[in-house]
Amino acid sequence: MATSFHFEHVLDFTPGQADEILRTIPAEPGVFALCGARKEDAPYLTQTADLRRRMRRLLDPPESQSKRLNLREKVARIEYCVTGSTFESSLVLYQATAAQFGYTEARRRLKLHTPYFLRMTMENAFPRVYSTNKLSKRGLEQMYGPFPSRLAAERYCDAVLDLFKLRRCYEDLAPYPDHPGCVYGEMKKCIEPCKQACTPEEYATESAAVKKFFDTRGESMIISIGLEREEASSAMQFEKAAALHAQWQKVKATQALADWIIRPIPKLKAIIVQTAGEQQREAELENKEETAVFLLDGGCIVGPERLSTLGVRAVREQTSVGSSLFAQPLMLQAVPLEGESTASNSPEHRAEHVLSLLEARTQPSSDLALLSDHLSLLRRWYYRPEKQRNGEIFFPNDDGAWPIRKILRGAARMVLGDPKPMAETQRDASKEAAKDIKTKILHEGRPDVERVVPVSSRKP
Repeated sequence: MATSFHFEHVLDFTPGQADEILRTIPAEPGVFALCGARKEDAPYLTQTADLRRRMRRLLDPPESQSKRLNLREKVARIEYCVTGSTFESSLVLYQATAAQFGYTEARRRLKLHTPYFLRMTMENAFPRVYSTNKLSKRGLEQMYGPFPSRLAAERYCDAVLDLFKLRRCYEDLAPYPDHPGCVYGEMKKCIEPCKQACTPEEYATESAAVKKFFDTRGESMIISIGLEREEASSAMQFEKAAALHAQWQKVKATQALADWIIRPIPKLKAIIVQTAGEQQREAELENKEETAVFLLDGGCIVGPERLSTLGVRAVREQTSVGSSLFAQPLMLQAVPLEGESTASNSPEHRAEHVLSLLEARTQPSSDLALLSDHLSLLRRWYYRPEKQRNGEIFFPNDDGAWPIRKILRGAARMVLGDPKPMAETQRDASKEAAKDIKTKILHEGRPDVERVVPVSSRKP
């Protein structure tokens, strides 16, 4: 992927024409490289929120006695591309750095580290769960994540194991009756397969229950406990229902420790919607309301593809304290002309076409290092505070289909931007105006058309 990367815009740079050249560069977010005249010179490669401003700081004439980095006399060529979001800039910068310096150096320069996962060793005779940041081809299907940190992974792991009696020891078990055991067995938090206190079938059943909990993110256990609680309540067994309710609350608290993105790596699939960069403005004046769509498939990120929000109309009068009902985008039905079909130009059809293009670009990769880098970029973006994380993410439905309408509404919200502050209401002025308003009866005595209307006595 990264070896075929190239910047969209390339400009020759000379110090004498620096001002004219920099004036043509857009003041928008993007990634750029400042290249020297010799091939052996390493380029200055970075991302920025304003391409023109950042390049001016590096290429303008240096100030006297200033220690700021200045590359005016060393740059012979400027390469850059415009992006629409921080997420897209990070992905483009990774691809550009890998193409220029290789994957290993790109990993070091961008400080990419493999996220932590929970690994369940189902291939073992006595499976166990532990946190790790080492990927293996054999265990990808039993690795759940990514987590924001090792502490978060271990906290979730301990909370899940408290609901079951799976072993927590690290040794390769060779069970025999006189095994000394461990403290978890003494606290009745383990069914002690090391002492042969349970049969292999019983331990396999417990392991399957733990795996089902991870696969469904606790929904399987919540549903089963909820049904038992309703049956006990219907049978007037209130003590049993109270105990089941306490267990239900404990499972809900455990479920809250794992985000929606916590899934097995092969099933890690989502659509990420970001703002699109204003590239080639004169050629795209008719398609301003577009968003950039990325596909996360099996942990690898593909994209972007442009998605037009034409036909998805958002209420532009929404405010930060307004009703969420009026802040939601609306789907408009196109009115076809005579002999014209609008099915191919509907918002749903365009979204399905964009998703099909992204899925066609996905290629199964066996490179664990590349998978680790993409997962690291995903974790860096996803686990930011909500106020700092730009963009939206959408997961597939239970049947595997994409929520097309949710994606379109999310794209429309990205185009619309943040809600505007609500205008202040001038209550005093309205009260004064109400004093000058009198009423007048029109068509008095005629029941069908008689009505009372306000009449202002204030002269214009």
